[in-house]
Amino acid sequence: MTGIDTKSAAATSEISPATWRLAWVVAFGAFASGLDTSLINIALKTVQDEFGTGLRVAQWVSSAYLLALAVSLPGCAWLGRRVGVGRLWLGALAAFTVISALCAAAPSMEVLIGLRVLQGLTAGLLVPAGQTVLGQAVGPGRLGRVMARLGVAVVLAPAIGPFLGGLMLHSLSWRWLFLINVPIGAVALMLGLRWIPHEKGTATTPLDWAGFSYVGIGLPLVVLGLTDWGSDGSPKPLPVLLPLGLGAAGLVVFVLHATRREHPLLDMSLYRSPGYSTASVAFLFNGALTFGCALVFPLYFQMLHGDSVVETGLQMLSMGAGTGIMLPLGGRLTDRYGSGPIAVLGTGCAVVATTTFAFVGSDPSPVLVQALLLLLGMGTGTASTPLVISAFTTVPRERLPEATAQINILARLGGALGAALYAVVLARGLPGGTRHAFHVAFQWQCGTALAALAGTLLLWLTLHRAGASSLP
Repeated sequence: MTGIDTKSAAATSEISPATWRLAWVVAFGAFASGLDTSLINIALKTVQDEFGTGLRVAQWVSSAYLLALAVSLPGCAWLGRRVGVGRLWLGALAAFTVISALCAAAPSMEVLIGLRVLQGLTAGLLVPAGQTVLGQAVGPGRLGRVMARLGVAVVLAPAIGPFLGGLMLHSLSWRWLFLINVPIGAVALMLGLRWIPHEKGTATTPLDWAGFSYVGIGLPLVVLGLTDWGSDGSPKPLPVLLPLGLGAAGLVVFVLHATRREHPLLDMSLYRSPGYSTASVAFLFNGALTFGCALVFPLYFQMLHGDSVVETGLQMLSMGAGTGIMLPLGGRLTDRYGSGPIAVLGTGCAVVATTTFAFVGSDPSPVLVQALLLLLGMGTGTASTPLVISAFTTVPRERLPEATAQINILARLGGALGAALYAVVLARGLPGGTRHAFHVAFQWQCGTALAALAGTLLLWLTLHRAGASSLP
């Protein structure tokens, strides 16, 4: 643990224009990846109706993408060392752009889900590679402000995606939700070729294929077990327990394998740092809440209130506005006051919002709904940056690529599990009525937010004990 204090005097130092350009280019690529996460959420019902499938199958359009993100992340650190993080970012962006165009031409749900897997594999490399580029370019005292620009793209894109998607679906086919990535990716690629560093990689160690296989099999099986649990009102034990058990076993074998191998796919020794491990747990639950809410609320407005896709997008603007307001401010507050208190502030706001939803029922007044979505967006936006910064500043600089990959794995894993779990809760609750189903989903959201708050409180205490927090 390095004990770097992000609220030092270095926080007032100037950031060069070249560094800001680099930050905005990386954010541009992250925006395309993040936008793709949520654009499709508002179109799930449309895609489901066009291909004639149920919610259990349709949710894989979202979950497969998030799972592929998580699966690709373990190899990101190795690829970055092998080819260079700048070159990795450029290659991933080019592949993501091409596959987005192929998704738009998908002739069936099965093909679309398969292409979403490929799209997620490439998108999963964009954010950690970009974070590593930025982390190597700036000092720890300025990291909060620079990383906040990337955070704006990572969190704001999913927040505004439903609104943008609603506008597009009003007059265009759902296929345009994928085609929009093509011009965004092309512009980001042109800017990246000019400003992203092109240094070659230096690592020669082989990829841990065994470890990659354990993760690549274990994660999807866990989510498959969850979705089978929600396939009908009385789930059969075998289709649920078999994939859950095999998936969990694969992940346990991976951890045992990683602790014994000289050059593992993921370095488990990072979690010996209390600051890094607690930030990782909090980030897992924050990811589950963020991506899970992005799936639930569009369905809430469409299924319970009968809103159109445009109306649903407008309803979701409050959450996006809250995120957009607090992400840049959260970076500055982290530089000034430290990660712990700002992360607790953010997750505390999320707890207030989700608890209110859980207790007022599934049909509160429109004004209250918008106020709660604004508060929820502000909470998740505030918490994101300090959680990333606290993880980065508790490991040595040379281990930053590894730390970046693992913190993103947990966020995407949390997102995939959150989306799958909330879809299961909704599917199992629908026989009791739509209103009942969403009321139960809101209770699960409240539980997720409380878990995130507990994680950030533990993080604050851990950083304070290590002398890296501003707590008196």
